[in-house]
Amino acid sequence: MELEISKNVLTDIATSTLEHIEGLSIAAAAAPRPGKLGEAISDSLSDSLGSLGAGELPTSRRPRALKITREGQQVSLDVGLTIEYGKNLHALAQQAQRALQENIELMTGLKVRAVNVTVQSLSLPTPPAVQPPAGQP
Repeated sequence: MELEISKNVLTDIATSTLEHIEGLSIAAAAAPRPGKLGEAISDSLSDSLGSLGAGELPTSRRPRALKITREGQQVSLDVGLTIEYGKNLHALAQQAQRALQENIELMTGLKVRAVNVTVQSLSLPTPPAVQPPAGQP
């Protein structure tokens, strides 16, 4: 009996896994290349629709810096990360690789062949919220 696991499920597992690692996030989509508007729209549509299977619709939740390739029972992931300035890039990238491999293999039974991580950008840490002095609204 063959069980089919949608690419959307793999994407959701990967996204959720990365959301729980402090100091990193999935990188935002790259800025469009300068060129003709028609080419940019065409590229965007082919990126969104070209990787979908039958019956799948494009979702806004699918991050553009996450690519999942499946060959039979093996999966490869390419992920672009934004890491908070001042954090250890190497350690967070390794943590992301381990967490992605463990979660996808545990939840799906598929074998993760590779997790390729690219640190695409840095973000500034968010300042802690300032509490108003006691007695003031």
